[in-house]
Amino acid sequence: MFGNRLEIMTDAGEHVPMPVPPQRLPGLVVPGLPGRPTGTLGESVHVALVFPMQGPAGIFGPTCELCAQLAVEEVNRNGGVLGRELSLVPVDGGAAPERVAAEVEALVSLGAVHGVTGWHISSVRQALAPRIAHRVPYVYTALYEGGERTEGVFLTSETPDEQLLPAMRLLAGEHRVKRWFIVGNDYVWPRRTAAAAHRYAVESGTQVCGQAFLPLGVHGFADVLRRVERSAADAVLMLLVGNDAVRFNRAFAASGLDQRCLRLSTLMDENMLMASGAHATRGLFSTAGFFATLVTPENLDFHGQYARRFGIEAPQPGSLGESCYEGVLLLAALINRAGSLDVRAIGSGADAVTYEGPRGAIAMRRRHARQRIYLAEADRLDFNVLTQL
Repeated sequence: MFGNRLEIMTDAGEHVPMPVPPQRLPGLVVPGLPGRPTGTLGESVHVALVFPMQGPAGIFGPTCELCAQLAVEEVNRNGGVLGRELSLVPVDGGAAPERVAAEVEALVSLGAVHGVTGWHISSVRQALAPRIAHRVPYVYTALYEGGERTEGVFLTSETPDEQLLPAMRLLAGEHRVKRWFIVGNDYVWPRRTAAAAHRYAVESGTQVCGQAFLPLGVHGFADVLRRVERSAADAVLMLLVGNDAVRFNRAFAASGLDQRCLRLSTLMDENMLMASGAHATRGLFSTAGFFATLVTPENLDFHGQYARRFGIEAPQPGSLGESCYEGVLLLAALINRAGSLDVRAIGSGADAVTYEGPRGAIAMRRRHARQRIYLAEADRLDFNVLTQL
């Protein structure tokens, strides 16, 4: 499913694998390079889809790919991009950040891709954006810590001020949460979100009584759980990625802490709930711009399309995978409105761009998508959406 690969050398002399669509391998031609005729590749607008194929976030990699492909097919039915067919070039966003950045930069340098989108962690975005965002449009779809200002980067997902702050206020008021303990992976998104959570705790009349940051791919939580118990926390703010969050949920329930301590995550979808198991989701809350159980016309239509295209056994299109659908739609809308692939032209008109997707009508402001945010509580293996924040 992830396509074939060939290896190329970057300007720095580093060999990196370059993914290309399988049907393009015979007689590959790259537009825009001296001595290379414009051929098959130039007939489409190619977009690098950077999503995790390995590591903790690999749990929702398949749904990222399927949701992005569904959006591509919708865009192409509606006339494509600049009258040309849109196609995806998959890149493993679960690899080391500098390796991902080198691979995508090589694709851009070859003229093999005309844009970039996808869900990947902030460490990857920080390595990638300076190398390509001034050259091709880059739509980043993951929730993140906020503050991205690189020209050419456009963002579709949630930030802590609109996602975490109102959720902490609501849990403080409705569930009498007074003391928070933060457990996160040790990289930029959890660290900066935790710093924001300290401020939000003060604003909501609560306090952070402890925090712990663990490496990506962590398996053992015994020491952290003992610290949570000793802290007498009412709630844990989980800033863990994918399978790390799954393993934490299981350990948390096995320790019995779920009997007296709530959990709030800003990165938790239905695939992660299913992997955690129904026994491990008591008192677990999540906040996001999309949940599979939302009863809206846009969401019902999206799920109908997804099921018809991929079947009822396909991975659940939760918020993390669905964000890649949003990313493709936004990238197409940005390019079509500008009437050009030029990054400066796209950026100058970005705040006038709107599109319709599973999250409803989306408008842009300062290159960030403005959207509704919800709070949901886990009900075994599904989310019960409680309110719009």
